[in-house]
Amino acid sequence: MTPYDPVAAARRQAVSVSVATGLYGVSFGALSVAAGLSVPQTMALSLLMFSGGSQFAFIGVVGAGGAVGAAVASAAMLGARNGLYGAQLTPLLDLPWRWRLPAAHVTIDESTAVATAQPSRRAARVGFWWTGVGVLVLWNLFTLLGAVAGDRLGDPRAYGLDAAAGAAFLALVWPRLASRTAQGVAAAAVVVALATTPVLPAGVPVLLAALVAVVVGLLTQDQRPATGAAA
Repeated sequence: MTPYDPVAAARRQAVSVSVATGLYGVSFGALSVAAGLSVPQTMALSLLMFSGGSQFAFIGVVGAGGAVGAAVASAAMLGARNGLYGAQLTPLLDLPWRWRLPAAHVTIDESTAVATAQPSRRAARVGFWWTGVGVLVLWNLFTLLGAVAGDRLGDPRAYGLDAAAGAAFLALVWPRLASRTAQGVAAAAVVVALATTPVLPAGVPVLLAALVAVVVGLLTQDQRPATGAAA
């Protein structure tokens, strides 16, 4: 049998997540043009903003006739979570300063998920870069395809592309739910997200769900020194 190689496994995960996420760029490209943006404007969003949730929020407001300021605010609210990812990834990856600016640009849901799922720093770096760059390339390619083809492609959800990215995330998260604590955090986050989605603006439920893990982490950290002292 071939020995398990965590770096090769991280690379395989990165490729699968990149393909699943990149394909959904077709949907963004088509919806962006339908909302009134030009093909160059659509491509600028995918290349420079490069945060799927923020991009969909932006064109959603613009397409509904909202002001540019409201569109920017909605996109910024959803993009705020990337700052939390950066705080988590900085000590994990420990990148040289010259790589931190390009790393910041590809710090997204997918690259964070793959990196934090790895057992070693080397595998985490490989998973992060392969996922971040892979999604960047494929997302922009399929955004262009969706923007140019437009309505001729039909509704991308009919092909299951909206479920592909979610399935990839579930595959990454599932092995990390072995402990009771992780299961409790996941269940509480789901409850918070479902309860607040109908009443709060887009993006806020995601941030509130993420705070569940932050609170549990802080409480757990506070308990560790006490346990050590008692021992």
